[in-house]
Amino acid sequence: MPEEDLVDIKFRIYDGSDIGPFRYSATSTVDMLKQRIVSDWPKGKTIVPKSVNEVKLISSGKILENNKTVGLCKVPFGEVPGGAIIMHVVVQPSLAKAKTGLLYLYLLMGLFSVAPTLYISLSIRMDSV
Repeated sequence: MPEEDLVDIKFRIYDGSDIGPFRYSATSTVDMLKQRIVSDWPKGKTIVPKSVNEVKLISSGKILENNKTVGLCKVPFGEVPGGAIIMHVVVQPSLAKAKTGLLYLYLLMGLFSVAPTLYISLSIRMDSV
């Protein structure tokens, strides 16, 4: 594969640290990038993606679709020779887990044992989300 068909990409995560850079073919898909992010996620971070579906990649202000290729994501202007493209990573946990986490937090705080009416209103509100 010719050298010019390879693209260096760094992934910037929520705390400003980077994963990479890694070298990809211009025909690599965004889904392949996400798989690499999940498998190489740094240890000890408070937010950790459990699957590729929880990862969103943003490049040039746009959320990238899984079927797009790296070649389509390259910015045609302002590229620095020998520089890496920086893509921002957003981890978006599934909605079911977020609901469970909120309920668990309320249980830990002891809110349900103190106010049974709060339990009823919270369960109604959580079902409507």
